[in-house]
Parts: sequence; C-alpha cells; structure tokens
Amino acid sequence: MQLPKEYQVRKIPHDYYLRFLDPIAYSETIDFHTKGNFFIHEAFKNRTALHFINNKDLSDLTGNELRLHPDMDLCLPIKSEKSQTSDLNRNESCESFLDDPIPFDIVEKMINPLTSTTKDSHKRGYPSGGALYPVEVFVCSLIDEHPTWPCSERILHLLPQSRKFERVTSSHSIQDLKKSIFSAPHTIGMPSIAIIYVAYLPKTFFKYRYRGYRMALMEAGSIYTIIELQCKKLGLGSRQWSAYTDTLICKSIGLNPALFLPVSVHLIGKSA
Repeated sequence: MQLPKEYQVRKIPHDYYLRFLDPIAYSETIDFHTKGNFFIHEAFKNRTALHFINNKDLSDLTGNELRLHPDMDLCLPIKSEKSQTSDLNRNESCESFLDDPIPFDIVEKMINPLTSTTKDSHKRGYPSGGALYPVEVFVCSLIDEHPTWPCSERILHLLPQSRKFERVTSSHSIQDLKKSIFSAPHTIGMPSIAIIYVAYLPKTFFKYRYRGYRMALMEAGSIYTIIELQCKKLGLGSRQWSAYTDTLICKSIGLNPALFLPVSVHLIGKSA
C-alpha cells in the first residue's frame, strides 16, 4: 500500500533551496559565521593565539554566574533539591576516553530519539522552527577496528524521517576525519564515535532569512542535549568539542563549506 502523497518523503536536491534565497542576506550571514571559525594547523601552532588573557584573569572570568545586581541581595532560594540521578540531568563532560569501540546497536539506540516516531510523520524528536530541520547529523566511527560497524564507509548521514542511515561515499578511511577533528593537541584519549552537527543554512534561510541562522543554532543545541541524556542512559561518556577547522571537517565529509556549516562535534565513547 502506497502512502498518501503528503506523507511521502520528498527527495529534494539540497541545492534546490538556493533558488529561494535572498543572496545578499545569505552572503552576509555566511561572512558573519566565518568570523567564528578556527584555523588550526601545525605550521602555525606557535604563532597564533585565541586571546592574551593571563591565567588569573581567565580563572576569574570563567565558571561564574552572571548577576544583574551583584551589589544587592535580591536572590530567592530554589527549594527543590537537584539530583544527579534524575534522567533529566546530564553527566559531566568526559575527561578521557578509552580506545574501545561502541557496539553499533548501542549507537542506534543513542540516535533513535532523533528520528520520526513513524514513517508517515515529518515530526522528529526535537523542535525545529517551521519544521524545516536545517541541522544534518553525521555519525562517524573514529576507531580503526570497529567490528560491528555495518559498512565499509565510516561516516553515516542520519535520515530521521526515513529512519535510515545514508552511507557517505569516499569515507572508507578515517585518517582525514580524525586529523580534521583533532587538529589541536589534546589529552582526552580516543572516543569511539564523533557526531558532527552541520547546519545546511539554505533549508531555513529561504523562509526566515537572518533569523534562520539563529534557528539552526537552536536546533543543534536541542539535538546534542538529547544525545547527552541518551549517553547518560546508556552509560557512555560524551564531550562537546570545538577545536577544529570548519573547512577541514567539510572536506573530510565531502560537503561544500559555502553551504554546510559545522556547528559542533560531539565526542562519544567509553569513559576511562
């Protein structure tokens, strides 16, 4: 039995959205986004810096809550007790990962809340402005020997409505991907999985223009919050990661960096 036309998954080419864009507004937004990119390369590691703030000032400025009236006692206590055992409280970010693959059936359970509840519904497990869903989710294996990984391609693109993974061609080797993610020195070990959240801005920009950029960022935050809670439920460690170069991430996946904007990399694995 064939589904009614309104429930069928429409296979629209990704560049079809470009027909409906305001080119000036889109170009200005891309230029703004580019200002927040890192360019991390071995050749420049001793010649670049993110800031020149000393350690004392940096310590004073981080980890604090913002008070609007710090010189006045206008605070009301919250009576309920916060419990870390609650399903709605995430675990702390993982400090070190074991070089140990996560079985693929666990990966599927972790991703499952992002998919549509049924194949005849476009609604997914997270909110999206106008049901446009501009954030694409790429699930990547980072372990050299991953015996339960279902295919030779190491990067899978989530199709939430179809409840399928689309294999990304030319992703049989993970070396370029690992270099693009860990282009800066790190001491966190090797996570099993990287989930890369990529905003395809034309998908929301044609309707909401500049505000579409904000909606894409909001959606990415909704998605990785769900994944954080799933990791806690499944006993996995997770960590948000931003020390990467956007263009290298796009190149390793095979995406046009003028259209696809990596928003965040989510590292997931077994805690050391």
